[in-house]
Amino acid sequence: MNTRLTQLLDVKYPIIQAPMFLVSNVAMVTEAMKGGIAGCIPALNYRTLEELRAAIRELKANKVEGGAFGFNLIVNKSNLKYKEQLRVLCEEGCDFIITSLGSPEETIKQAHKVGIKVFCDVTDLRFAQKVEQLGADAAIAVNNEAGGHRGDLSPQELTSLLNANLNIPVISAGGVGRKTDIDKMLSYGAEGVSVGSPFIASIEAGVTDEYKQACVDYGAEDIIMTERISGTPCTVINTPYVQKIGTKQTWIEQILNKNRKLKKWVKMIRFSIGMKATEKAAKKATYKTVWVAGPSIEHTNEILPVKDIVAKLVD
Repeated sequence: MNTRLTQLLDVKYPIIQAPMFLVSNVAMVTEAMKGGIAGCIPALNYRTLEELRAAIRELKANKVEGGAFGFNLIVNKSNLKYKEQLRVLCEEGCDFIITSLGSPEETIKQAHKVGIKVFCDVTDLRFAQKVEQLGADAAIAVNNEAGGHRGDLSPQELTSLLNANLNIPVISAGGVGRKTDIDKMLSYGAEGVSVGSPFIASIEAGVTDEYKQACVDYGAEDIIMTERISGTPCTVINTPYVQKIGTKQTWIEQILNKNRKLKKWVKMIRFSIGMKATEKAAKKATYKTVWVAGPSIEHTNEILPVKDIVAKLVD
């Protein structure tokens, strides 16, 4: 499975353990590296810069040949910590950064100065061409089978489109739960895959056993879109609580979202409320279960160590 991604990151297999808010942690990424793949953690999983710095140092100490580690940065104005997080990553060093939800220009400029690769989340050709022009090392094609905030195009449509029009590697994100899925993405022209939801049901994941078990008990048909977390459609497991609260914005939010001046603030408030609800569900047992996941949990049959999940993906 030698591809441009394995060459870029010097990993054994062309797989990135995707960064997942509240879920990803040092233990997961350490085991991912031991399995010969890359692992990534959202910088926002750390409340302070000191905690982020400590995580980087621990991962550097745990790094093994054939593995790589990186961090995900939200690069728009909603992340007030963005510039400081980027500074710490560049000071301490990591193998790669994945950018989301904004222009990656400053991240690419600063990261390349210290030899860090930058991969950018994209959902369409226009933005993919833009990040290529800015100097991105790869485009992560977020398709309509991804968990969380997903794209609109199918894995085949998006991967084939980007592969035909870009010179940088395309990494397919979404719809991978087993090796046959990886083979399919590579056949579309992907140089690697980003896999998230199957790793939620891992021993090392930093969430409740209830959340992990839900990824075993529910399947692809149980994944629905909701606007009640961030204001932007997001995939969640269709639990009884999600059914109870509904998946659409309230009528007040709908009215306020039509006001240009208020729209930004309404979205920020909805994001804050949604994130708190998601964190409570992920970190402690509660009937208010808002669990983010993608349809690739279809192939999750038990809670396993990360190393066994990696083995399932490459065997």
